[in-house]
Amino acid sequence: MTMSGGDGRDSELASLRNRVKELEAENAKLLSQVSSCQCQQMEVKHDVLDSGNLVRRSRRGRKRADKSIPIHLISKRYVALKIMYFGKRFYGFSAEAQMEPSIESEIFKALERTRLLVGDIKESNYSRCGRTDKGVSSTGQVIALFLRSRLKTPSIDSEAHANEKINARPEYDYVRVLNRALPDDIRVLGWSPVPVDFHARFSCSAREYKYFFWRQNLNLSAMDIAGKKFIGEHDFRNFCKMDVANVHCYTRRVTFFDVSPCQNSHEGDQLCTFTMRGSAFLWHQVRAMVAVLFMIGQGVESVDVIDTLLDTKKTAKKPQYLLASEIPLVLRTCEFENVNFICSSGALESLRSHFRKESLTYQLESVIFQEALRNCLPIGNDEISCNIEEKKKKAAIHVPLLSRPTEPSYEERSAKLKPRQEETCPV
Repeated sequence: MTMSGGDGRDSELASLRNRVKELEAENAKLLSQVSSCQCQQMEVKHDVLDSGNLVRRSRRGRKRADKSIPIHLISKRYVALKIMYFGKRFYGFSAEAQMEPSIESEIFKALERTRLLVGDIKESNYSRCGRTDKGVSSTGQVIALFLRSRLKTPSIDSEAHANEKINARPEYDYVRVLNRALPDDIRVLGWSPVPVDFHARFSCSAREYKYFFWRQNLNLSAMDIAGKKFIGEHDFRNFCKMDVANVHCYTRRVTFFDVSPCQNSHEGDQLCTFTMRGSAFLWHQVRAMVAVLFMIGQGVESVDVIDTLLDTKKTAKKPQYLLASEIPLVLRTCEFENVNFICSSGALESLRSHFRKESLTYQLESVIFQEALRNCLPIGNDEISCNIEEKKKKAAIHVPLLSRPTEPSYEERSAKLKPRQEETCPV
């Protein structure tokens, strides 16, 4: 009796243990199924949100995702950007001089901030049309580089095919996106798809500069006659800052020159401008040309001095003279064949609103300086007569341009330099 009862309990306990094992196995199977089901749902949800741009991932999440995607798998296209900047607070356009801030460094900060830059600057095939100096502004600088694209397979060789893709799925609004990340004194004006062999510097067919100045007592007629002498192909080594280490040819072609009054005036003084166009310009060439034209306009040099300085056999060494100020100089436009810049209507309206606001701000600053001028202490008669006498003395001892000390010649400066391993193209 006892043994039969013990055997019954043992068999019942063994049955329960087997059932527990069966339930545990079934539970593990169900957990595995639920886990795989959740992963699939999460992947589907992630794909839907990404494709529709319904949710913005965190910055850290985007960085991790980008790092996990090989650069060659990221969709990109070769693009030219038209850029405006007010150069007063910048140390020139190029970031290579290691002086901050520069326009170029600010642009690349914006490209990285907006995540439009794919890889680094070397991988972007970057090129720029020109390197404007410290303080110089532009309303038409052009750069070219690869940017991230929304198109799966954007064409970089056929613009027409690329536009068909754009109509099917809108491309990033590069103008609006970048302008939100740029400082107020830099703006992107437009963008254009370009072929991969496009180079912002060497593909440029013409560059146009404007130089603004107040007329005062300048002889505009003499300046216009003198300026027209620049038109044509000349050796401009006497109208530039010589860079014998990088430039070996100082011949440039100027295709247009004009002196004209602007619509702006102040207290009876007319604002005027020089307009110069050419295929390319040397380092400080425009400012040197303007400096000599100012001396002609003031009557201290004759119109014929242009012919003499352009004749490098007659004037082998450049006379020393101060360059014209950099602030009024503007790189107005860079011209290219078959490049049409695009700007959406929304981005264009934002640009116009921004420029109106900035213009009003600078006009207010001008009013403050005018108010300070009115509040200056009056100058006594003795001081006025003294200033007039000093000006007369300075005019009387003026040294003609061709009689001034000269800079070393091209050959003298070249002799001091070691020969370069590779020849660089002229600016």
